[in-house]
Amino acid sequence: MKFIVNTSALLDHLQSVNGTIPSKPILPILDNFLFDIKDGILNITTTDLETSMSTSVSVEADKDILVAVPSRLTLDTLRSLPSQPVTFTLDDKSSQVEIKSEFGRYKLSGYPGVDFPKIPETDGSNSFTMPADVLLNCVVKTIFATGNDELRLNLTGVFVEMEEDSISFVSTDANRMVRCIRKDIKPGVQSSFILPKKALNLLKSNLPNDSSPVNISFNETNAFFSFGDIKLVCRLIEEKYPDYQAVIPENNPNTLIIDRTDFLTSVKRISIYSNKSTNQVRLKIAGSEITISAEDIDLSNEAAERLSCDYDGEDLEIGFNARYLVEMLSNLYSKNIKFELSAPSRAGILLPDENDEGENLLMLIMPMMLNNV
Repeated sequence: MKFIVNTSALLDHLQSVNGTIPSKPILPILDNFLFDIKDGILNITTTDLETSMSTSVSVEADKDILVAVPSRLTLDTLRSLPSQPVTFTLDDKSSQVEIKSEFGRYKLSGYPGVDFPKIPETDGSNSFTMPADVLLNCVVKTIFATGNDELRLNLTGVFVEMEEDSISFVSTDANRMVRCIRKDIKPGVQSSFILPKKALNLLKSNLPNDSSPVNISFNETNAFFSFGDIKLVCRLIEEKYPDYQAVIPENNPNTLIIDRTDFLTSVKRISIYSNKSTNQVRLKIAGSEITISAEDIDLSNEAAERLSCDYDGEDLEIGFNARYLVEMLSNLYSKNIKFELSAPSRAGILLPDENDEGENLLMLIMPMMLNNV
């Protein structure tokens, strides 16, 4: 049994699903691509048992084929070849695969395709669509604020909350929180789930930045994404998400409006002089001026800068983790940002001065205690 395919076409499809393959597979077959050919269409599948991806490409095949081929050897071989047709020949009894190019032959030891783990399938009962660029935007704006503590598994993913006429993406690591609401997406169902970080990173690297549709469906254990010729299935984090609404302060009498780029670059410069264990920067706001400062007492380093701003409220001095502040400002894309504050001990809220159409974005950051406050 054999099939013929162009190296460049096959390599592009293999690389799009390669991110699912685990670095330390618990089963040897998980380090393989599943090749499933039916009616001249090669379906390529990868999985780590939690997250699975598949894609398809047209090939010239003499009959249907099912075999698992080693991922690294296949990728390295195709990467080293120029764009040209190559022939894959399968020994059905031994599962050995031979790749033949115009330069020579290369033999790989595969696995019987029937031994490859079964991938969950959706029944399509809970499903909706949204544009790829909108989903990509929501993933990018929330994934950076997810946690890494495996003891708090519910915080390691993004919480997706669906209403009849809107969808929200929420992430938090207990030090900061991001909520992105899309009122232009109407799932038509009231439900919620937590998407794991690995699946989110795969979506981030594979979603096209255009308005092509993404079909999303889900059940109690898995979420299913389908776009273009790619399908992604991920096991949901089956934990209860914290009540994020309860931590959003309602009364914030002090409002700062400032140029986002000026503020971001100033915090970056000042943070160079902050204590490396705390990354604390101090914001002192008075009148129409904000002073951004940091110091490392142990090394006798300090720095301060002043920026003009539009401020409505009482004079205020408050501390934040510079790394968190930089990441949040880097994911706000408006020219100006609004910083709502109430007291040195209460969370601050970062908002874009102007939201994208259909989007409502809110970022919350917890303060750090200042020595003299």
